Amino acid sequence: MRRRLTETSVLLVSVLKWFGLASIVGVLVGGSTSFFLWCLQETTGAVSGVPYHYAFLPLGLFLSALIVRYLAPDAEGHGTEKVIEAIHQRGGIINPIVVPVKLLATVITLATGGSAGKEGPCAQIGAGISSTLARLLGFTETDRKKLLICGVSAGFSTVFGTPVAGALFGVEVLAVGQLQYTVLFPSFVAGIVGFQVSTALGVTYFHHPIDFIPSFSEFFFFKVVLAGVVFGLVSFCFIEVLRLGKTFSDRIRWWPPFKGLLGGILLLSTLLLSDRYLGLGLTTVESMLSGKGLAAGYDPFVKMAATAITLSLGGSGGIVTPIFFIGATAGGFVAGAFGLDPATGAALGLVGTLAGCANTPISASIMAIELFGAPLSPYAAVTCIVSFLMVGHRSVYPSQILAVTKSASLRPDLGRPLDDLSDVTVTSRDESVLGIGKKIIARMRKPPGPDPGA
Repeated sequence: MRRRLTETSVLLVSVLKWFGLASIVGVLVGGSTSFFLWCLQETTGAVSGVPYHYAFLPLGLFLSALIVRYLAPDAEGHGTEKVIEAIHQRGGIINPIVVPVKLLATVITLATGGSAGKEGPCAQIGAGISSTLARLLGFTETDRKKLLICGVSAGFSTVFGTPVAGALFGVEVLAVGQLQYTVLFPSFVAGIVGFQVSTALGVTYFHHPIDFIPSFSEFFFFKVVLAGVVFGLVSFCFIEVLRLGKTFSDRIRWWPPFKGLLGGILLLSTLLLSDRYLGLGLTTVESMLSGKGLAAGYDPFVKMAATAITLSLGGSGGIVTPIFFIGATAGGFVAGAFGLDPATGAALGLVGTLAGCANTPISASIMAIELFGAPLSPYAAVTCIVSFLMVGHRSVYPSQILAVTKSASLRPDLGRPLDDLSDVTVTSRDESVLGIGKKIIARMRKPPGPDPGA
């Protein structure tokens, strides 16, 4: 009896400890991300009112690259990747200077028209604050990583207004196919508190319940699965485009701020098609989710290229908001091809592409409930899972650890970051799909034996 009481007492102390710490993180991150979102809104509004404001793009990327280069190199790129890397490879330690530098560089990039998102800075701001707090309190490496994950969860929750999905995203994004259950409670507390703080400070969020959901039928369900396949292939393309962008940047032996000038000039070429591919692109996303937007087949791919150029050539920002644009426009196009409601297709595309790009099918499915309502959730979950499987063992976050293989027919090196994986071995074990297929073919080719009744 005494042993049981001791166990319960220890767990109670742990719950109270992490409730208090996670609440502090939620308040700090909620306030910081609210300040960042306010700065972004005010700066973008001021710059967009200037005639021919996109002409500032080369200068914006030049300044962003200059600031990051000399003040905080870890603020480069889309932010979340650096946080995952810090958790897995640097014991959860992040330089505090990353927080203000990432904020400033992202505001400059997005205000001048760079194609990036706003969640990466919020995740990095949350992680930087949490890492600093953990060091001030003298935490061990294990607890420091735990508090860092709380900061990431709070950052995602406050930037998108999805406290449950955001909190879970911060846990699920660390490893492919594995959840750290010991971090779930403080992550949810930090996410919920952060969301409430940002809401109290006046941050508003976009939620769009999808009213039109077709009645279930086998044909409609098959379309949902097929849509998941398409979104998985779209995610595959985006990951490869980002990789090509980084390779292209690495081959240019220029001073990084000069790369920013080149990136800005290349981005200006997208204006020959439309200005919808520059900046956050949330207006396009909202129009697609309302069912009133029109998507061209090339929209997702132009946005992919614009985002890769921005993040590879001097810009700073997140990557999830561009994923929303890519997924919503791809979903709108798929809806037209498959005969689905446009808003339903855009919603499925948004969460399905997120699940594929980030390897986060569970949090993406929950995000569908928080953003679009419960009626869409069964179909969104199926789409997210299929997209997650189709993208294979790759991600927009190459520092993710691969915990499980996505098929018994594939044998990648488990327990390693995705960017360190060698070629994935294809096996034909008897219980695998390939093994079963070979058995069926062998039986079909086997000549029939003599008739026992003859």
